[in-house]
Amino acid sequence: MALAMTIEEVESYLSEVFPQVDGMFGIDRLDEDLLVMRLHVSDAHLRPGGTVSGPSMFSLADVAAYVATLARIGRQALTVTTHCSIDFMRKPEAGKDLLAEARLLKLGRTLSVTDVLLFSEGSDKPVAHASLTYSIPPAPVG
Repeated sequence: MALAMTIEEVESYLSEVFPQVDGMFGIDRLDEDLLVMRLHVSDAHLRPGGTVSGPSMFSLADVAAYVATLARIGRQALTVTTHCSIDFMRKPEAGKDLLAEARLLKLGRTLSVTDVLLFSEGSDKPVAHASLTYSIPPAPVG
């Protein structure tokens, strides 16, 4: 699926429409096949026991699916999550960023479906798997 936005354009757009998460995420790779997004893990993302919290992992999966969709449809801020299923499989490694590998499985006129695997940086064993569906707003008439 052809890209409508570059990494720089997506990052700039995220800063514009979601300033509250500015600097929390980075994009390591964006092409027709794969998005690799990074959660810059800080103390704010940890739960007791020193591991990354479930809500932080969900945020990474959700933002990765949003970016995978936007990168193909362009600047449409009102694209929203309509479904998410996430399985937490193992504890993330302490002191490491989390990486999301997002693959857009389907892009239609009104919905996109994305598969996301989360990994601790440097590991090939997923810590979580998510499936997300996004609703795409209708194109403006006229």
